[in-house]
Amino acid sequence: WRAALRLPLAGFGGWRSGGPVGCPMGGGHGFWPADRERLEAALPGMGRRLAAAVPAGARRVLVLGNEELMYAPLRLAQALQAALRPPGAEAAAAGAPAPGAAHPSRPQAVVLYSTTTRSPVLAVDDPGYAIRSRIVFPAHDRPTDGGSQERYAYNVRGFDAVVCVVDSAGDTAALHAPGGLLDRLAGLTDTVLVAVVPSHRPNGSIRTMTETARRPLPEPLRGPDFSSYRPDEVGWLLKDLSGVELEAPTEEREEAIQSGGAHYAESLPVEYQPTAEYVELFRSALAGSAARIARAVGAVTELVLAERGPDAVLVSLARAGTPVGVLMRRWARHAHGLELPHYAVSIVRGRGIDANALRWLAAHHDPADAVFVDGWTGKGAITRELADAVAEFDGFNPDIAVLADPGGCVSTYGTRDDFLIPSACLNSTVSGLISRTVLNADLIGPDDFHGAKFYRELLDADVSGFFLDTVAAEFDTVGDVVADDVKSLRGQDRSPTWAGWRAVERISEEYGIGDVNLVKPGVGETTRVLLRRVPWKILAQRGAGADLDHVRLLAAQRGVPVEEVDGLPYSCVGLIHPRYTRGATGTDGKAVGSK
Repeated sequence: WRAALRLPLAGFGGWRSGGPVGCPMGGGHGFWPADRERLEAALPGMGRRLAAAVPAGARRVLVLGNEELMYAPLRLAQALQAALRPPGAEAAAAGAPAPGAAHPSRPQAVVLYSTTTRSPVLAVDDPGYAIRSRIVFPAHDRPTDGGSQERYAYNVRGFDAVVCVVDSAGDTAALHAPGGLLDRLAGLTDTVLVAVVPSHRPNGSIRTMTETARRPLPEPLRGPDFSSYRPDEVGWLLKDLSGVELEAPTEEREEAIQSGGAHYAESLPVEYQPTAEYVELFRSALAGSAARIARAVGAVTELVLAERGPDAVLVSLARAGTPVGVLMRRWARHAHGLELPHYAVSIVRGRGIDANALRWLAAHHDPADAVFVDGWTGKGAITRELADAVAEFDGFNPDIAVLADPGGCVSTYGTRDDFLIPSACLNSTVSGLISRTVLNADLIGPDDFHGAKFYRELLDADVSGFFLDTVAAEFDTVGDVVADDVKSLRGQDRSPTWAGWRAVERISEEYGIGDVNLVKPGVGETTRVLLRRVPWKILAQRGAGADLDHVRLLAAQRGVPVEEVDGLPYSCVGLIHPRYTRGATGTDGKAVGSK
């Protein structure tokens, strides 16, 4: 019943809508003639995108804003009306097609506009009364003012389609949850569309009426002061939060995330401390796969150099992409004598990429040389997030280079096999002792990079250098086969297939989960579920071998069932408990039994 439309709605002036660098976050910060020109130029295209999603038979369409997010939805409603009833549409319906008429078959379509509100009003179903009906739903934008959590929408009955416009800060699990706004609307109409406009981010660009100048951005953090990597291996475009207590028990984080009370990037999971048995599994897996990883590293690096040139600047997505970025840098030096710059930046699902990090990169390098690097793809959520975020900045290419692309989400990869990359087995102890990244408005100011912690206290358990050295030791061995791989890859159609995304949607439906974000496909993502989240069950491709030994061990340690199935495009898929509360899983945090 729902289709999510994520539109790059630049230049809006509503209180809570945002835009790319250089645009005001809202009318409170000024709305200049140039902003209006930019908006007017973009609106027709956005209206056409919405019109294409509205069913052809729709006669009454409602565009529903979200509280103070009013101006953007109103202008979208006008653009949608124009797209559904373009000039000359009436003539086209009479048999004289008008040039450019988008939907001449439905000239009678009418678009109306309203917004949700915090204000309760009595609804009376009487023709002489203004408020005929209402729906009540919980707030979905994490309000902190201590007021009522109930929200209202009035007179939303009788429409063939409803376009719900929210900003990305309000696009939370609570919006999509049973009893939430979308669920309530779905009970009233056959078609509910969601248009998500970019929110102002804590480190986004805010232009005031006085055009206040920004403070200079800090230089990248480097080891050994920040991370156990050598200082030349990577520069971290992050803020050091090592002295801040950010860790929360896994069960508490999961409950807060799924209830809409917190975003996953606002806190950190407690770092998993592996058992001796698990560490031995990691070492065994690395010994068995080092050559395979080296081969994928060589192939993807050669593709990058061939297609992006020797001036490439590696920009890894912290932290899973960072060990891969270091290995790609080592391959370029080993095979070609190149010293590629390498930086690590943060990207957060639902919040986008670190805008200040991109500003720093653009000030020090040609944005066209930046190559984003990650470890592997799952269903492609970060791939899409990056494409949306980078669209707001001039010159950056959103394509991601990865070692493994089992989801068919990118065009630059070493392999599309779903195999164990041992760096996925551990957390910070294989990633330079750096935590996952943090975006918390209480800690990250407008001129800060996103944050992370350096776990110096885990130095004795660190295997980051061991992992890199073990893989790099295989470079000479795989040189010839890498050359063959690159020749083969360059002769193939490497266009994304998005097969993984379709599989995730199918699994979400089959298992009654209802949220693709709770389905984590592939060995790497499944491992993350077992290390960081509250897993429900693991789906394993029947007959999968040693690549899943560590998954089976972690699942046994957490009491999570492993279900062997056929027809998976991945080796395994991790399912997060879809209705998690501490009561549902028990005080030990173990998953409930399969239903």
